[in-house]
Amino acid sequence: MRARIYQPAKNAMQSGTGKTKVWMLEMVPEGGRAIDPLMGWPSNSDMAAQIKLKFDSREAAVDYAKAKGIDYVLVEPKKRKPVIRKNGYGENFATNRRTVWTH
Repeated sequence: MRARIYQPAKNAMQSGTGKTKVWMLEMVPEGGRAIDPLMGWPSNSDMAAQIKLKFDSREAAVDYAKAKGIDYVLVEPKKRKPVIRKNGYGENFATNRRTVWTH
């Protein structure tokens, strides 16, 4: 049984970084997926692949995996540079604009 410990990426539909502070421990499925002959949906008989645990820190997730004897792979997150505009969101409604601004 193998697990992957990672920090989830931000949602592509949001500009904020909410729900990206936690660390996840996710079990990796051991076998491949099979196609259900009736519905055509992919399925997996490995129930451990459905396990996803949340932790407040990377150390807590690693300690849990070591305590339970779970082989794990640690995936470090890629930090992104914050996008900070000079005047912020209010710049969209500025009345002292020198150039024509349209959508």
